[in-house]
Amino acid sequence: MPELERLDARHASAVLAFELANRAYFAASISDRGDDFFDRFADRHAAALAEQETGACAFYVLVGADGAILGRFNLFDVDDRSANLGYRVAQQAAGRGVATATVRELCDLAATRHGLRMLRAATSRQNVASQRVLTKASFVPVGPADPAQLGGKRGTWFERHLA
Repeated sequence: MPELERLDARHASAVLAFELANRAYFAASISDRGDDFFDRFADRHAAALAEQETGACAFYVLVGADGAILGRFNLFDVDDRSANLGYRVAQQAAGRGVATATVRELCDLAATRHGLRMLRAATSRQNVASQRVLTKASFVPVGPADPAQLGGKRGTWFERHLA
């Protein structure tokens, strides 16, 4: 059974392997991270952990039984008891309810562990799978997303108020 774990230093190599293995798959629906992301991954991972320590974000990974990363689930821009949600799931895990179940779990953690009351997530209009995940996880569309936030693609903001 996959486990949702808070990102830490021991995840670095598995996260890099996940990102590399799924790069083309992700680029089909969201903006590619670019070569610099991979070339400077160790620095970026360390910076993410340092940022997480400030409380401005909370990064999670979904770890399979074999230790491989199946997904990344992030709370970022934490402010005034709200945050933005971002996630990406490995191609091998897509279409099996993994993203929906994990987003639901993260919503519970956002409320209980992080004291958040509202989450927002943006998705491009082409990313129908992500829209379904958000809808199944009780997010509702609230308006258009700025294309600059979605790699130049038009999209929609979704919100979920947490109990």
